[in-house]
Amino acid sequence: MSARWDAVIVGAGVAGSACAILLARCGWKVALVERQRFPRSKVCGECLGASSFALLDILGVGAAVRAAAGPELRELVLMRGARSVRAPLPAADSGAQAWSRVVGRELLDTLLVAQAAACGVALWQPWALQGVQGSAGDWRCSLRAVDTQERMTLQADVLIDAHGSWEPLQALRAPVPSTASQLLAFKAHFQHTDLAAGTLPVLLFEGGYGGMVLGAQGLATLACCIRRDRLNALRSLYPATSAGASVQAMLQQTCSGVQQALQGAVRAGPWLAAGPLVPGMHLRADDAVLRVGNAAGEAHPLIGEGMAMALQSAWLLSHSLQQARSQPVAAAAAWQAPVARAYAAQWARLLRPRLRVAAVFARLALQRAAAPALMALLQAQPALLTRAARWGGKADAFDYFSRSNHDANHPEPIAADPDQGLPTGA
Repeated sequence: MSARWDAVIVGAGVAGSACAILLARCGWKVALVERQRFPRSKVCGECLGASSFALLDILGVGAAVRAAAGPELRELVLMRGARSVRAPLPAADSGAQAWSRVVGRELLDTLLVAQAAACGVALWQPWALQGVQGSAGDWRCSLRAVDTQERMTLQADVLIDAHGSWEPLQALRAPVPSTASQLLAFKAHFQHTDLAAGTLPVLLFEGGYGGMVLGAQGLATLACCIRRDRLNALRSLYPATSAGASVQAMLQQTCSGVQQALQGAVRAGPWLAAGPLVPGMHLRADDAVLRVGNAAGEAHPLIGEGMAMALQSAWLLSHSLQQARSQPVAAAAAWQAPVARAYAAQWARLLRPRLRVAAVFARLALQRAAAPALMALLQAQPALLTRAARWGGKADAFDYFSRSNHDANHPEPIAADPDQGLPTGA
């Protein structure tokens, strides 16, 4: 059994679902492939930048996200050991939403994929990509149903990789070799913490960095990245615990802010792990596979801009595709090459500066000699912390409305129940 599509998108996270919605509204026949059932937890710091809400409104889920999101984030606290520095977070330069909000991926991803289905996107979930053949204009994607082992081949003019950075997808990407300096990511939720609403603690510790935030209904998130060699040392130090629990034990012992926040707290669910992190721009102008989200490029999570960058990359690519798709289907291979070049250039111009800022911040955080000096400097001049948040993109404006007519024909916004089952494309 096979079917023909204008575009197949692999991965129904923030970037993949947003791209599917935008293309479907332009009249594209879109198939969205996702291996996991939703709602599902995902390693993420859960800070959604203020500029993202304009696009969420365009996508039709803005009101639902605002209603269920955690508090606005207005203060930044940098913590290392027993020392801390407080500074206000910058408000957005423009737009109706002035501040970042705490948004769980269980909520956001489920709302977006439900909206994609409402826009006519065919959802193949839970289905896994098994292999890819062909080239631009004539892709053949082999799928397997996770539950039934049923097989399906989807043919498409355009193939979009939205599978994130930490999921195995050898059909679309080369494997990453293991090294001691690689960063691995961890996340857990907690109830009954001592975290203050509206405050964003950023953690610096030996071999890594992280953050804590208080979301909706008192659910707090602790997320961090740690070097592989440092994690191995912790596993030897705490042999009877899981990797995530050993990281938590280290944080509570070495960071007084974490100890205060988690004293008396109860973990809600297991520790999640992912990695390794592969920072940098992954797009290539000559790549036949188009990429969005972390598949396109990945910033160190220290700046908390992952979801915003995912949404913006989806907008850039869908806009480029919608403008170029004026040629007949037979010429699909011809028009995709300039689209890939233009998209890569736009992505680099808009998003690469954040990669560079994040890399500088991460290098300072991870260097044993630099981190204490950084804390001393910021304690003397806390206004630099606010400026650093601005450099990282927290106040950046992104004018979605001036870039295309994607918002001309909205379907009715939805208020999806994250616990509700979603339709499939089968």
